[in-house]
Amino acid sequence: MTSTAAGPREVLERLHRGMSGEGDFLTDDLWAENVVVETPFAPPGRPRRFVGREQFLAFARSGRAALPFQLELGEVVVHETADADVIITEYELSGVDPVTGHRSSAPFIGVLRVRDGQIAHWREYQDTLAMATATGRLPDLLAALHFTPSDA
Repeated sequence: MTSTAAGPREVLERLHRGMSGEGDFLTDDLWAENVVVETPFAPPGRPRRFVGREQFLAFARSGRAALPFQLELGEVVVHETADADVIITEYELSGVDPVTGHRSSAPFIGVLRVRDGQIAHWREYQDTLAMATATGRLPDLLAALHFTPSDA
């Protein structure tokens, strides 16, 4: 029996198209109902793990709506793994601030596991400083760190 469900590369392409506004990546059909999404390097005060499609999509939709610019996808590199359902991707997202015209970008690494044509697990590593700078949230990030020399 041959499966017709999309594999990891096809699902990743759809995810990336949606991230850059060429489609919608925040739809129920892309994410498994019991998906686990992890962002180990999330800034302080932001969740690092979501369990379940509803929890993740609610968070992601509000975050997407708050972005001050449209995202653009840069170069994408995909690495195969020994597990046919898992790929690793390196990519860059950028955008132009509509007020200042300044272009910002940030690199990402994602580990994607697909099951039955849907994202079952997504682990994303992002450059938190670059993202905070690009979205104008760097002062908030620095204030949230509360680092003093006695903390070292």
